[in-house]
Amino acid sequence: MAEKEGAGVSAQNRGSWSAFLKSIASFSGDLSSLTAPPFILSSTSLVEFSSYWAEHPSIFVAPAQEKDPKKRALLVLKWFLSTLRQQYASRSEKFGNEKKPLNPFLGELFLGKWIDEAGTTELVSEQVSHHPPVTAYNISNEKHGVYLQGYNAQKASFARTIYVKQIGHAIYSIPAFDETYLITLPNLHIEGLIFGSPFVELNDTTYITSSSGYTAKIDYSGKGWLSGKKNSFTATLYPTGKEKEVLYTVSGQWTKTFDITEGSGKKSGHIMSYDAEASPTTPLTIAPIEEQDPMESRRAWSKVAAGIAIGDMDLTGAEKTKIEVAQRELRQKERDEGRIWERRYFSLVETDKVLDELAPIIGLLPEPDKTGGIWRYDAEKAKQPHAQISLEPAGTTETGQEPVDLP
Repeated sequence: MAEKEGAGVSAQNRGSWSAFLKSIASFSGDLSSLTAPPFILSSTSLVEFSSYWAEHPSIFVAPAQEKDPKKRALLVLKWFLSTLRQQYASRSEKFGNEKKPLNPFLGELFLGKWIDEAGTTELVSEQVSHHPPVTAYNISNEKHGVYLQGYNAQKASFARTIYVKQIGHAIYSIPAFDETYLITLPNLHIEGLIFGSPFVELNDTTYITSSSGYTAKIDYSGKGWLSGKKNSFTATLYPTGKEKEVLYTVSGQWTKTFDITEGSGKKSGHIMSYDAEASPTTPLTIAPIEEQDPMESRRAWSKVAAGIAIGDMDLTGAEKTKIEVAQRELRQKERDEGRIWERRYFSLVETDKVLDELAPIIGLLPEPDKTGGIWRYDAEKAKQPHAQISLEPAGTTETGQEPVDLP
């Protein structure tokens, strides 16, 4: 029996859901600026999504322990595929459907670390641009010498459903082997929208190409009208420039299980299977809210999150407005003083060796005009002390004091 429009939405919310769908269909511009119905709002900021890259630290660092470059490239591919469920399905599995995250403000931070048998893996995530919205991140495990950094922006559009183009890239590096991997980001669309039960489906193709001479190509496909399984993919690993000389094939569902085989995928060459549902994640440790910097996401959005949690949209709106007003005041002060916002952990670069060498291999165009430039982690800048910034409008800080000036 066919589902009806809004079937996944409670009766009292179907009217606002239908109105939301109509507003999407008639909207021109970036859909991220649209106000979503309260019941589909998330209390999590988009700046937190960077943490999904390393919720399996042991898989993240595993390539550094492999001496064979071909097998190392396979382990990097396995790690990337293991992140997809967390990045694109964990929220709908937790809440029953995909929710609209909070749009980060310029300078918003999300800092934390994973501590387990892999040692300590640290995360730095920062909103480096607001127009266009861009999040940059750096993830490091010093014990094993594994590093990941990157940045991404999203451009959403509507054509029967919501399509999201991801702009940016990630770079995975193992300095001990003088090895880097350039990773492109999957585009996606939202399924189940008309029924009120939205979830993410990946589409098109992404690549991972390495300085050691191996490239992985990942093709995504979803459940069609007549056939196919949800969240399906097929990946092949081959010597760069020799796509038909397949070394390994990985196929299955990124939300469930996938198989790794030698060659072009015959069962006789089966190496291993990975069960995404059975693979436990390591919880991220973050500082208590009262100890966080005012720019850290959980502290900054705490009152907004409280409003969303109890369904009080008046409180939610009022607290969001405070943050927005404070941000406008900061931007105006910067213009008046002839300066720009200083990013805390990342800097713009004119050129990048990894992009120069590896991007042409996979046809990656950095598109700096759509991301505010090319962003890289700045270790020296990260060591510098920073004054705390108030996110309350002038004269309304919780302490009653004037906001601290930017350094």
